[in-house]
Amino acid sequence: MAVCPLCNSLKVLNIDCPTCNSPLENSGKVSDFLDPYGHYNDEETVKMGDGYPNTAKDQICPHLMVCPTCEYNVVKFIQEE
Repeated sequence: MAVCPLCNSLKVLNIDCPTCNSPLENSGKVSDFLDPYGHYNDEETVKMGDGYPNTAKDQICPHLMVCPTCEYNVVKFIQEE
């Protein structure tokens, strides 16, 4: 079973904001914003409703990255290991 290295604190993603060059902060999985109780479901069920059609098949985890300075945000797909 593959796990997301960001969700499990195995790795840190260091990306700078393309607008203001501040470091982006990991705000967690996109599915946590869509369903606040989704973390009670198994991961495959969550991936079926996260809005991205290939997350289960490609074993990727969409994370919301947000700039605390200018509020720029972007979804980054993290390869599960």
